[in-house]
Amino acid sequence: MAEDLSITVVGTGYVGLVSGTCLAAKGHSVRVLDLRTTVVENINRGIPTIHERGLADLLSAAVKAGRLEARVATSDAIGDADVVLLCVGTPSKDGAIDLAQIDAAARMVGGWLAHRHRFAAVVVKSTVVPGTTDTFVRQLLEEVSGKRVTDHFGLGMNPEFLREGEAVTDFMQPDRIVIGHEDVGTRALLERVYAPWNCEKLAVNTRTAEMIKYANNCLLALQISAVNELANVAAALGGIDFLDVVNGVGLDKRWNPRDQTGTRTTPAILSYLIPGCGFGGSCFPKDVEAMRTLACRVGVEPRVLQAVLDVNAAQPIAVLRPFFEALGGDLRGKTILLLGLAFKPETDDVRESASLRMARHLEGCGARVLAHDPVAGPQALAALGDGVIELVSDWATAAEEADGVIIATRWSEYAALATMDSALSGKPILDARRLLPAGVLSTATHLTVGYRSLPPLPAPTESR
Repeated sequence: MAEDLSITVVGTGYVGLVSGTCLAAKGHSVRVLDLRTTVVENINRGIPTIHERGLADLLSAAVKAGRLEARVATSDAIGDADVVLLCVGTPSKDGAIDLAQIDAAARMVGGWLAHRHRFAAVVVKSTVVPGTTDTFVRQLLEEVSGKRVTDHFGLGMNPEFLREGEAVTDFMQPDRIVIGHEDVGTRALLERVYAPWNCEKLAVNTRTAEMIKYANNCLLALQISAVNELANVAAALGGIDFLDVVNGVGLDKRWNPRDQTGTRTTPAILSYLIPGCGFGGSCFPKDVEAMRTLACRVGVEPRVLQAVLDVNAAQPIAVLRPFFEALGGDLRGKTILLLGLAFKPETDDVRESASLRMARHLEGCGARVLAHDPVAGPQALAALGDGVIELVSDWATAAEEADGVIIATRWSEYAALATMDSALSGKPILDARRLLPAGVLSTATHLTVGYRSLPPLPAPTESR
């Protein structure tokens, strides 16, 4: 059990609520703050306000044990905290990071620090560009509190590496914990916060901590866009299944080394080599955009970062090309079933979802778009507005009635399409997430990313 610290978390989104709940599960006394009364009431009843696997049970247990409570966000509500974590949103605005919520949270905490007589650490956990914590946040805290970092309070940056849908597992079983700090007091407190974890812990200054998070996401996004572009080339050529290419690349020992027994380790990074319809969610798109904007601001031309964004923006529509061709190139009057609306499975997050881009494009081409998602239907309707999609509850029946089907999110339940071959006879089934095994559909037209069973181009002629 952890040495009990009092921790206040400002913000109850994916990062804030998961962080607070997991820290409480490790034995700390946690208070989470939110401006919305209904959110506070639900949390105090043990009901999470986001869909995240494993969170409901963990939150309910923490509330019942008295280790976690929620309050409406005010300076007074911060309480007698040893550590205050800022976990508010930092959305993208015109390609740059929007610090409005960080500004408001820092001012609230600064007001609390003004009357605080014992050392406490203020730690940014929101994703912010390098140089934000030690300048913008520090200046606000010192201005509002009338006190200085190190003398009266500490300042840190503790980036999160949580995958939506796997956030609880990622927090409880992390690869590493980055302890960004501007003073020894904050480093010591963060080391106590994370004492129950046995993973590698890296202590650095706050700018380095901020850069680690952005570099991590930009490199992963780069891999996704590079693979998608190569898969598009393979599909254009014809006669190549890009998963065979992925398997061949994955046998390189630099990607997939062998352990001492000679067995392949098959690292998780190989999953980023599987082509699809692009990345979305709350992290990759805005983080790459923010780093591109920061690069321009400091005089570095972001050629690679811009290319990552360009490929990703085009990918949801690019993967539709063989689907359109299979339907005769004209979707007017056609009924299309879109399976999956969240940007990835096991979450209800539709931010920057490729599914929504597809839905808008299909509807704009004159199709009637039916859609299904196990949890994200209401969120998608709110994001798309009226008239773009019609939600269905029985997706299997809708698949039989539609002119074509698109798997846009890799929910495991959609693998049942493999058992519906006869009911889907003659229809194009676009597997934009490579969910179904090759050859599983014999009478339906199985289309997928990185493969097209068209005659290859003529062999290149020898130049003379």
